[in-house]
Amino acid sequence: MLNIVLFGPPGAGKGTQSEKLIAKYQLIHLSTGDIFRANIKGATELGMLAKSFMDKGQLVPDEVTIRMLESEVNKYPDAKGFIFDGFPRTIAQAQALDIFLSKRGQSLSAVLSLEVKEDELRQRLAERAKSSGRPDDANPEVIQKRIDVYKNETLPLKDHFTAQGKYKGINGIGEINEIFNSLCAKIDELK
Repeated sequence: MLNIVLFGPPGAGKGTQSEKLIAKYQLIHLSTGDIFRANIKGATELGMLAKSFMDKGQLVPDEVTIRMLESEVNKYPDAKGFIFDGFPRTIAQAQALDIFLSKRGQSLSAVLSLEVKEDELRQRLAERAKSSGRPDDANPEVIQKRIDVYKNETLPLKDHFTAQGKYKGINGIGEINEIFNSLCAKIDELK
């Protein structure tokens, strides 16, 4: 079973590359944002619990997020593997994911990190705002805040995953297929 976290700052190319990896390796894409929205829209017990926190402007507790993720994973008993998108974002979430996978007799295969310098990220996000109409990518202050949140809250996971021997840095600058081939090379080393 191939369980991968695609890691990197906003604008690194995670969405573009995850689509290609999903197709090549026949992985199930698990986006915590999509899972939250589906549970809230479907008025599931976990969705309503998450909504109660969100309505108060609070972060959804890790326990609720993990339970939603577990529920989603359990829908695919014959999956060849999963690509985790937007999760984990904290050390506590990473530890909870390790425990969850361990209970299933599995582990995280790798954390593939698209590494891109900040000036390139700002340029990419500004370009994406023009081409995709995403207003959050058009404001330089919002872009910087998103990059800062990543650096302060999510990037510390690099040390956690490095200590486990799972962190694999990939140069995220270049042609899309060139980056994709680098990601595939790292995945193929796992087999």
